[in-house]
Amino acid sequence: MTSPPPRTSSPANPDWPTGQYRSTFVRDLELAAKIGVHSFEKIDSQVIRINVDMISLDDGTPLNDDLSNVICYESVVNGITDIIAAGHINLVETLAEKIANFCLSDRRVMRVKVRVEKPHIIAEAASVGVEIERNQLLPGGPTETA
Repeated sequence: MTSPPPRTSSPANPDWPTGQYRSTFVRDLELAAKIGVHSFEKIDSQVIRINVDMISLDDGTPLNDDLSNVICYESVVNGITDIIAAGHINLVETLAEKIANFCLSDRRVMRVKVRVEKPHIIAEAASVGVEIERNQLLPGGPTETA
């Protein structure tokens, strides 16, 4: 039986293994979504903007120019699209949680930051929304998310 990797302070989480990290991201993904609590938001779709940052351990294993050895941002975009296509969501917070959970379903993702914005809902603001950060729960690691 092998021992777990050493756990010391890292830039993202003090309970994560030491080493180098890779950030995979999706920036300013704009999609039409049925989202919101107001009656007019339940009738028509509106544009939302999504940003996702995923941190994974870069353990130095050769990538061999093979997509299966990395977090695929196209798969992340497809997952987000599927979540939105599943139907109306009341809160941007709920959508952000669903996206974070989807990203963390890939156990290589150690931390995810998700921002969901409504850029056109309040005329006086460039956008409104929410940003959350969630951590992968590691065996013997933290028991709650950020």
